[in-house]
Amino acid sequence: MHRLPALLGGAVLMVIAQQALVAPAQAAAEVQEVVTESGIRAYLVPEPSIPFLSLSLEFRGGSATDPDGKAGLAYMVSGLLDEGAGPYDSQAYRAELDDNAISLSFDADRDGLSGDLRTLTETRDHAFDLLRLALQEPRFDEEPVGRVRSQILGDLARRESDPQYVASRLWFEKAFPDHPYGRPTRGTKASVAGLTAVDLRRFVAERLARDNLVVGVSGDITADELKPLLERTFGGLPAHANGIDVPKVAPETAPRPVVERLDIPQSVVVFGKAGIPRDDPDYYAAYVANYILGGGGFSSRLLEEIREKRGLAYGAASYLYDLDDSPLWLGGVATRNDAVAQSVDLVRQEARRMAAGEVDATDLDNAKTYLTGSFPLRLTSNGQIAGMLVSVQLAHLGRDYLDRRNGLIEAVTLDDLKRVAKRLFSGDLLVTVVGQPQGVEG
Repeated sequence: MHRLPALLGGAVLMVIAQQALVAPAQAAAEVQEVVTESGIRAYLVPEPSIPFLSLSLEFRGGSATDPDGKAGLAYMVSGLLDEGAGPYDSQAYRAELDDNAISLSFDADRDGLSGDLRTLTETRDHAFDLLRLALQEPRFDEEPVGRVRSQILGDLARRESDPQYVASRLWFEKAFPDHPYGRPTRGTKASVAGLTAVDLRRFVAERLARDNLVVGVSGDITADELKPLLERTFGGLPAHANGIDVPKVAPETAPRPVVERLDIPQSVVVFGKAGIPRDDPDYYAAYVANYILGGGGFSSRLLEEIREKRGLAYGAASYLYDLDDSPLWLGGVATRNDAVAQSVDLVRQEARRMAAGEVDATDLDNAKTYLTGSFPLRLTSNGQIAGMLVSVQLAHLGRDYLDRRNGLIEAVTLDDLKRVAKRLFSGDLLVTVVGQPQGVEG
């Protein structure tokens, strides 16, 4: 009998979420810091115009901290935290979320386990209580553990024929052969099959702690109202996390592509090398340089050379991937099997051109215009702002970052751009190819 209210509640939350796109960007720079008695720290952007709020969180230490032989543990935990907690079994817990128009989800990547909470103001106390139960009293009952395990195993089986997934997995395996970053976030069939409820409970007990927690909140709540909710929700977590240290590492490169044969008409290519750390003074120049080379969509050199001039691929792109312990520059292209060799050569050619300083003031000005002008579009909802506040804290950028960010882009000079492009794009790449590429030997 709970399904009709659940559907109505979900509809209400969707309407409110859509309305929450209107105003927050204007207030995004007004970031407040809230600190509780037990040391829980959150960044807050109040937005009282709509009775809705978003909370994002991250616990540092994701799949890279999975024990040997237990790859996929963090990811499996993330899929089970909202599948029963405290007095609620899986069905009852999901009903509480649905019936109260509360959205709660978790995910895990190499560096952290994250969560997102969305709730109406009138149900926020209950929403925070459900979040507290998920983090402090997850049940890991037999039925949801078996069901989520089956879902992950089914997903892994499907991904074996997904060339994009295989190419990315292969890239990380080859880039980090003796490092946790080389393991797949979702695990393997063997490792996931071997995970137990004991493993899941140990992960929660050892990894979800106050000292590795980062929280961002945006919406209809004041700092005085948020502070006790934070304390009640997170104050009961252990003070310190165990086993989240991951060694720094540089990715391997190779002069020739690594090829995995898959019988498909179009090959997928992943390429990359070491990037520039997020806290490096050269980061913003690197950000601009990547935009010019591969991050600028139809205005990028990779897309211009590979798609527009030669029609070799629908898309080609690159980006800075800010891993905590090995920042990367990564990119990809999907193209016909007979065009793989030429496409890879063009990637290398354009990277060499950038490294050689073949960039001018017009390139720089166009990049600055886009990167500064588009930034407010990343802050048009409570959810986006809450997520950004988490990212700001993880990177130690400071509470005033949203005000300073465009100035950091504008401060990049042409000399900076050329110097950092040489630093970023020089040297070998690691290239992985999945498909039946012609003229490419792995």
